[in-house]
Amino acid sequence: MTNPLLSEWTTPFEMAPFDKVSDADFAPAFEVALAEAKDEIAAIGQQDAPATFANTIEALESAGKQLDKVLSVFFSMAGADSNPKRQELQRAFSPKLAAYSSDIYSDKALFSRIETLWKQRDVLELSEERARVLMLTYRGFRRSGAALTGSQERRMREIMTRLAGLGTEFTQNLLADEASWQMELSEVDLEGLPEFLITAARAAGKEKDLSNPVITLSRSLIVPFLQFSPRRDLREVAFRAWAARGANGDATDNRVICAEILALRHERANLLGYDSFADFKLETEMAKTPDAVRDLLMAVWAPAKAQANADADILTSMMQADGVNAALQPWDWRYYAQKRRKIEHDLDEAELKPYFQLDRMIDAAFTCANRLFGLEFKPLDVALYHSDCRAWEVTRNGEHVAVFIGDYFARASKRSGAWCSAMRGQAKFPKVQGPVVINVCNFAKGDPALLSYDDARTLFHEFGHALHQMLSDVTYESVSGTNVARDFVELPSQLYEHWLEVPEVLAEFATHADTGAAMPKELLDKVLGAATFDMGFQTVEYVASALVDLAFHEGAAPSDPMAKQAEVLDQIGMPLAITMRHATPQFAHVFSGDGYSSGYYSYMWSEVMDADAFAAFEEAGGAFDVERAKALETHILSTGGSKDAEELYLAYRGRLPGVEALLKGRGLAA
Repeated sequence: MTNPLLSEWTTPFEMAPFDKVSDADFAPAFEVALAEAKDEIAAIGQQDAPATFANTIEALESAGKQLDKVLSVFFSMAGADSNPKRQELQRAFSPKLAAYSSDIYSDKALFSRIETLWKQRDVLELSEERARVLMLTYRGFRRSGAALTGSQERRMREIMTRLAGLGTEFTQNLLADEASWQMELSEVDLEGLPEFLITAARAAGKEKDLSNPVITLSRSLIVPFLQFSPRRDLREVAFRAWAARGANGDATDNRVICAEILALRHERANLLGYDSFADFKLETEMAKTPDAVRDLLMAVWAPAKAQANADADILTSMMQADGVNAALQPWDWRYYAQKRRKIEHDLDEAELKPYFQLDRMIDAAFTCANRLFGLEFKPLDVALYHSDCRAWEVTRNGEHVAVFIGDYFARASKRSGAWCSAMRGQAKFPKVQGPVVINVCNFAKGDPALLSYDDARTLFHEFGHALHQMLSDVTYESVSGTNVARDFVELPSQLYEHWLEVPEVLAEFATHADTGAAMPKELLDKVLGAATFDMGFQTVEYVASALVDLAFHEGAAPSDPMAKQAEVLDQIGMPLAITMRHATPQFAHVFSGDGYSSGYYSYMWSEVMDADAFAAFEEAGGAFDVERAKALETHILSTGGSKDAEELYLAYRGRLPGVEALLKGRGLAA
């Protein structure tokens, strides 16, 4: 029987035939595709013909496409719908993929051809995009150790293989901790909780075959529980379980893994001639240096901490008025902040949530994309990897642009957080049908599904990433879509969040789940007026995480990451009642792979730009200004990484922004 992963996909838009794929197909398909990819790569280096852009760089762009197809299906399912078999396969695949990558970068004949082209670059008469692809290819090989020989080369291979395995182990440990913990609630425990949370807790209990409602470690459940439960004892139990993920002293404890990852990264950087992993990692980003990152973070830290401390005094007074004569703790903050928001803005989540229906927010994101970029979204009836998923064909002027898949609901088999990935990226060489892009979120189920305001922002954020993928218009996939500098990749996503706050968007799409009535103007004004509420807390928990990440990678690797975390938090004067957004043992951005290592700051670096980029619309004809939308697509969304990030932003805005717009947007400006 033909393996569906290896056969030609005759499905609509050549999408993966999910209904025909079983877990038993992955390993044999992987082995065949991996062998094929190895042969294709080896053949490029073994050619007798002199190196040309076509027979070397373009050949690399074309190699391994069968492997890409197999892995796009596997990793989509392993991340969003894991099971023991897929976890086992992940552990088996990761060292083999690391070895495959090492084989490529240690292929001396291949690197010699690339280096020859690099030295000839001034006489090759390459287009701007081709010159960029050559530079990135050469730089990628050099930074991956292609110039290393002997024992150094062997050690680099060992390091990369080990890091791949550790990243997989970290992720699976975190998923196991999140899936295994639950707190059953009695009817008495439900008192004071809003109906949407009770409904979601009952659904979570039902999913776990329990008769009682439960709180799990899904953010869509635990955060509202911490906001609304008047039971301080239960809030403490829930918060401590949430904070202890990856640090429970059992088989899923991540702390030793974190220490080994940091040590291996430092050794890797030293082998490549860098003083630290941060120096190595930031060389290719807009920030360039650890000092530039620290300057940004500390410019924001001081006003954020001042605001948070002032807020803590107010919340402590509220708690004491309730008869709790104790210090404000992390399990108290969200509860009293919610009560304070109700008092100061006459706004609470329970009143707000019926106006943020998932389907209406999806419609809002689609409509904004239509008004800005002319995109149309038509539901597709195709097989997907889970019954919760849905798909749309994206067109413009009647022509196919992409397929968009939304996987919105939390489940035990899905890792936490939200992300965007491309099962197939945009490219003209070799020609592909069009991108297939997935947004994965972790919203609570309901009938209808209701979102918090933060959930709605997450939906818009991930859809901003999806637009970056779908509107890409370059020749080579290696520079298409989100293949950009890490501290630039969050610009389109964070920028798109601004359209959720446009009053006319909320007026049209924030409609009540029961009555269908539009959000009253009075409530709409409250929502927008409270946009920067509790921003001291949000900024402190984020910046603290970014500073710890930077400290981990800036010098020699700490032998005890938890002690280093405590040292950094003490140095910056971390407020007692606020914790890092991602404590070390659950900091998947940094330890599941090295994508955001030394790079968690990048959300804030991008925010400096997104505040300024949206201001360009406000300065022109408003949120849907045609000329600004065209400039955004032309200079940022369609260009991927085909040009330097700073060059792209300058082309769009004419200048680089300062931190002032960010502080103003967060309500932290003096």
